[in-house]
Amino acid sequence: MCTSKISASSLIILFCLLMACKERMETKSKTMVEKQITFNAKTHALDNNDNFSPDGRFLCYDTRYMVFNTNLANCKSIEKVNIATGEETVLWQPESVSGENGAPGVAAVSYHPTENKVIFIHGPRLDEVGERGYYGIRNRNGAIVSADGSGVFSLADFRDVATDRPTTPGAHRGGTHRHEYSRNGKRIGFTYDDYLQQEYDRTIGYMEVNKKAPEGFDHYFAVLLKPVKKGESKPGEIEKAYGDSWVDSLGTKRAFIGKVRAENGVDYQTSLFVAEIPDSVDITTAYSGDADNYPEPPKGIKIKRLTHSTRDEGIVRGSYSGRRIAYLSEDERGILQVFVIPVDGSDLPDDSKKRPVQVSHYTEDAGYIRWHPSDQWLFSISGGKVYASYVGGREAFGKTILLTPDDLQREALVVSPDGKMLAYNVDMPNTSVSRIIDGKPNNLYKQIFVLGLQDALTY
Repeated sequence: MCTSKISASSLIILFCLLMACKERMETKSKTMVEKQITFNAKTHALDNNDNFSPDGRFLCYDTRYMVFNTNLANCKSIEKVNIATGEETVLWQPESVSGENGAPGVAAVSYHPTENKVIFIHGPRLDEVGERGYYGIRNRNGAIVSADGSGVFSLADFRDVATDRPTTPGAHRGGTHRHEYSRNGKRIGFTYDDYLQQEYDRTIGYMEVNKKAPEGFDHYFAVLLKPVKKGESKPGEIEKAYGDSWVDSLGTKRAFIGKVRAENGVDYQTSLFVAEIPDSVDITTAYSGDADNYPEPPKGIKIKRLTHSTRDEGIVRGSYSGRRIAYLSEDERGILQVFVIPVDGSDLPDDSKKRPVQVSHYTEDAGYIRWHPSDQWLFSISGGKVYASYVGGREAFGKTILLTPDDLQREALVVSPDGKMLAYNVDMPNTSVSRIIDGKPNNLYKQIFVLGLQDALTY
């Protein structure tokens, strides 16, 4: 009898809890409106960059995967869309050629945080192909164009691959990619691949306006880390740096994932690092290198290792306060989860407050981490769905809200400057239009969706 009474009570409690959860989810679904804003039969790739305009009215994108293959060499234009009206505007569309090799290749665009302009990768112009060759990861620059549609254009960085003399100070000798302004707009971070010394893997760098920049250019280039040659590292040494992003608004800290030799001298780890770039650093003290020597970072740059993980991954993200870093790392099941760590933290000290903390507990890999401007929430995608996880305090830490409960496969998540809207890509079929990509018909086009958050973020 006693067991029967307990079971009945349990059922009543469970029913009440289920009704409460149902009511809560229904309330949230009314305030979160997912809307498709692009429909044209072309790619609208956000590429997980800083795609929102400073006023939050536009999103910039590129049109990759439209001609021949998925090589960015065949990407034709940089564009923007008005979120309210869906009107699309071409910002930059140079003369181009397509094929297995193409040029110039324009892609991976981001807005300036306060000015009406965008930055993106740009390969050789057609009149340069004879001298420079076609587009490649070691053959591209950063380009800046006005976002008002006027076409005012400039290259941000000077490329110099001369082998009969030292590299021009302030120039690079390869290709920059995934350009990102610091939130104060004064520094531009990027990944870098060297052309003259290809025995070195990818690394990271930054540039800033300097009166000593190469003639005809405003920005001075420098690497932040000289990696060790591929296959020649010793335990603890970094062979590759990538997945980088600014930690603070001033551009004095850039976090990244480093491919580092493990202590056994054989295996590799991918772990979280931070490059510190104090305001006192003189970028002109960087060595630009020559035909036989790789570039060196400016004096005063410090590299700190925060984790000793086997597999940290993704593009790392600094909080708006600059106090914490979010990144992806495998859990004990081998699933990539969202973690956070203080910018001065480590997985080694006894102080638990400095150690990384797991935020998510997904059943599928997490990706596309983004902070809310309040620093109270982290957004991520798992299984094509968008989630918000609370990281603002201990009591509700890790509470996760499912924002998009249907089965669309979302990617390339970005957050509006005011934190009221998310945007992302979804590959959508077009029933009447297709093109040939990699020799096969393809009718999927990356479209942009937005999600209004309103009062969804409560705990």
